[in-house]
Amino acid sequence: MSHRRAVRSRLERLVREIAKFGAIGAVGFVVNTVIFNMCRHSGLAVVRSGVIATCFAIAANYVGNRYWTYRDCDKSRRSRELTLFLLFSGVGLVIENGILALSHYGFGLTSAVADNIAKNVVGLGIGTVFRFWSYRTWVFKRLPVTQATVEAAESFLAQAPQASATPEIPRQRHRASSTRH
Repeated sequence: MSHRRAVRSRLERLVREIAKFGAIGAVGFVVNTVIFNMCRHSGLAVVRSGVIATCFAIAANYVGNRYWTYRDCDKSRRSRELTLFLLFSGVGLVIENGILALSHYGFGLTSAVADNIAKNVVGLGIGTVFRFWSYRTWVFKRLPVTQATVEAAESFLAQAPQASATPEIPRQRHRASSTRH
């Protein structure tokens, strides 16, 4: 496989991964935003509302990422995976809700719009970049590729162009048929 083809393949895989991660993140965003605003308007403190909403979004995101975005990754050590997922999600939660707290209590921007922008745009944006990096680097690790697997794939691909596009069908010889009346 040429270097150019390998780079292109890796780039295509990364684009698919980002798209899936983004789709799951969009679901998490909706969960996060709806629960945050429900809690905030019910009278709970702003940061407490943010933490509750983020916890629900983390649960939804784990299920989506485990069973769709990273379904082909190593599943042999689920307890380690879940522990790391919760650890890095917790760091993302602190980033997201820390920015909310800074905006609401530090800068005095206390309107619903300001809280949503601080939490669900700025905080979630920075938290998402951190989560994507940490999940793909530490949590959902790809299975290692062995040399035997690589050699088998390369030999298969090397033989593929040599094979005929359509299989040959043996022709039957027909005897001259005589018609009997």
